[in-house]
Amino acid sequence: MERVLNILMRCILGTIGIYFVNMALAGAGISLGVGINAVTVLTSGILGFPGFLGLYGIGIYKSL
Repeated sequence: MERVLNILMRCILGTIGIYFVNMALAGAGISLGVGINAVTVLTSGILGFPGFLGLYGIGIYKSL
């Protein structure tokens, strides 16, 4: 049960983090946004902060 709650909390915090980073990038005029969907929420929830950074790394690679 503790593991499920841990993943759920990381999903919520990852989603909030994606939202605020997207807003900050949009405010700076950078059009690199990671969408908020089931795949990105689960990636940040299961992998944690490295998954969060990985999503933006993939976004940067895709924009090149």
